[in-house]
Amino acid sequence: MPQLSVLEVKSKEDLMKFIKFPMDLYRNNKNFVPALIEDEKFIWDPKQNPALAYSEAKQFLAFKDGRLVGRIAVMVNFKETQELGVEKVRFGWLDFIDDLEVSKALIDTAITFARSKGLLMIEGPMGITNLDKAGMLTFGFDRIATMIGLYNFEYYPKHLEAHGLVKEKEWVEYELSFPEVLPEKVMRFYDLVLEKYGLKVLEFKSKKELLPLVEPMFELLDETYKSLSTYTPISQEQIKMYKEKYFGFINKDYVVCVCDPAGKLIAFAITMPSYSKALQKANGKLWPFGWMHFLSAGKKNERANFYLIGIHPDYQRRGVTSIIFTEIYKSFIKKGIKYLETNPELEENKNIQVLWQDYNPVNHKRRRTYSLKLD
Repeated sequence: MPQLSVLEVKSKEDLMKFIKFPMDLYRNNKNFVPALIEDEKFIWDPKQNPALAYSEAKQFLAFKDGRLVGRIAVMVNFKETQELGVEKVRFGWLDFIDDLEVSKALIDTAITFARSKGLLMIEGPMGITNLDKAGMLTFGFDRIATMIGLYNFEYYPKHLEAHGLVKEKEWVEYELSFPEVLPEKVMRFYDLVLEKYGLKVLEFKSKKELLPLVEPMFELLDETYKSLSTYTPISQEQIKMYKEKYFGFINKDYVVCVCDPAGKLIAFAITMPSYSKALQKANGKLWPFGWMHFLSAGKKNERANFYLIGIHPDYQRRGVTSIIFTEIYKSFIKKGIKYLETNPELEENKNIQVLWQDYNPVNHKRRRTYSLKLD
């Protein structure tokens, strides 16, 4: 009889097996987009990832007859459990071969961990924080993944449902084809809203001019999403980390910032050229040649991805979206962008989905987290 075991990651060698497992599992899948290995190592390093200062995380590998067949991470976010009273264990980085015994052993590992912490619910796939990737793909398996979206085989959700897990939260994603000319309604609203509220669109001459706006952007994210069921506050340490690690890579031409008459940031949007193909070619490694694929994707690309958007609640449903989209359109036309893919949005988040309503959005992907309440 085949022997199955689930072992905790204890060494650097084990961690590399954990990180690289999906690259082997999806080797022949044209829609899987591998993460950068160094970014994955960063996530699990307490010296680098500030989220681990208020979280506990463990990683596990599943072996069957000595062969690596699955992985899972389990996490407790203490800001969530202690400050917000959400008593659950998060699970993520869940990958497995099409074998119900393997997937059950991995889910059982999350259940055992939850019980050891006195928590009576598991939910996933999720990251350590709400800025990490989340949601198992349930529709859109034939579409290439984005840099910020998880990809999985079609059998994954079937396995979780077979093990008694149920839908917890649902995300939707849209693809938009940019028109040659913006709808007249959008152009009319653009001028009207700017004048009515005395708003101003910021122009950036250099990337350095963006840096003072990083903290206001994250404050605005808190204001935008704090009413959602998945909201957890962003720490100052996280803001500092994102500023140092990621904002240097952002192209100023793909950022829109809108201020009120007093100069306070009331809306922003960050888009980026699609790096999916570049990540596939890099195959987890930025050096020595992976950076060339990123450079090429940044210069010539007909696809872009939405990454972050924030609109202060006082300005939601007041036409500010027409300003954001008009500015995005101006930039995309100059750069030859024809298609935009949104980031995952909670199904009930209508305030954000209203952004796309005038552009014939196609709901091309859906994803969800699954939960299980324990006895």
